[in-house]
Amino acid sequence: MSNQPGSSTAEEPDQPVETDPAAAPEPAAEALQVPEALPAAGGAIARAPGAVVLAVLAVGWLAAMLWSTRAAITSAQAGVTAISLSAFALPGVISAALVAGAAAALAAANLLARRGVERATLRFVVATGAGLLVGLAAAVVINLTYFDNATTNVIAGTAAAAATIGGAVAGAGNARVAGAVVTAALGALVFVVAFSRARDPLFDLFGAGDTQESLVTAAKWVSRTESLLAGLVAGLLAFAYLTWARRRAQRRDPAAGDVRWPGYLLAGAGPGLLLLLAEVVIRVGGRSLLDLAGALSEADSVAQTSLGTSRVDNGIWVLFVGALTALIAFGRTLGPTPDDEAAGEDDEAEAVEASADR
Repeated sequence: MSNQPGSSTAEEPDQPVETDPAAAPEPAAEALQVPEALPAAGGAIARAPGAVVLAVLAVGWLAAMLWSTRAAITSAQAGVTAISLSAFALPGVISAALVAGAAAALAAANLLARRGVERATLRFVVATGAGLLVGLAAAVVINLTYFDNATTNVIAGTAAAAATIGGAVAGAGNARVAGAVVTAALGALVFVVAFSRARDPLFDLFGAGDTQESLVTAAKWVSRTESLLAGLVAGLLAFAYLTWARRRAQRRDPAAGDVRWPGYLLAGAGPGLLLLLAEVVIRVGGRSLLDLAGALSEADSVAQTSLGTSRVDNGIWVLFVGALTALIAFGRTLGPTPDDEAAGEDDEAEAVEASADR
């Protein structure tokens, strides 16, 4: 009966409906759980594992490039030979400075993450500052140990700019992906230097003879082989780093998320992108040095043009081969989803029942 105004039940209050407190969680508790799940998924505050080791290795590689460049320049006679050698050595120094600035930026960003700083803007500023410090240190070393001339100033200024740009690039992206790019780029640079010992046998293998045409054809195939192998090395290193970072993060927090497939794609393509970025820095910051070296003779002009084209082609090859390698390696680790497994089990059960009915 309903409680009408004149009925006997009108004065009796309605009995409250008893509810189970555990069945309906409080909205405030649900709201508090959402922010806790976001950092665990590896968002903006995710760290790049091994960033300090990467920074030490990258800065060491930059020091090795600076030392080898200084040894080559000081061993040559003053004048046109030193200018030509400086132009030839500039790409190696700029690439190493770019990677070193990015590695130092990752180490600085990790320090902020350990202290609980989550602001993306502050992380970017600190990362750029770390790259700038590496660039200034490289510029000071160049000015103190190289010949004090216009060529030295060009190398110092361009190296400082490259390291700063590397720090800014590393601070603007995902920490794990940036760590994979730095690892892969450093591995590719080391591989290219080590590959130089195999160039002479490969020239003979690709049919280099006494004619100019055979030498050009052989050089083209040697360059393509180097780029292909460098891209393969870069893609495998990027995939290995991200896999190690995922396992390390999940050991600390089983609920930690993983980088999705676009991250693997970008990590594999990253070394090629850095090489193309280094080429832009070389052509903008080191333009005066390249023009000076190209003006020495017609042969030097042709050599500088050919080397510039070869560096661009190498960056493109490393970009695509590295991206494809990392993506294929990631795809091989994917298994069937739970829905696919359940559907497969249902199909097997239906097949068994059908065979039993027969």
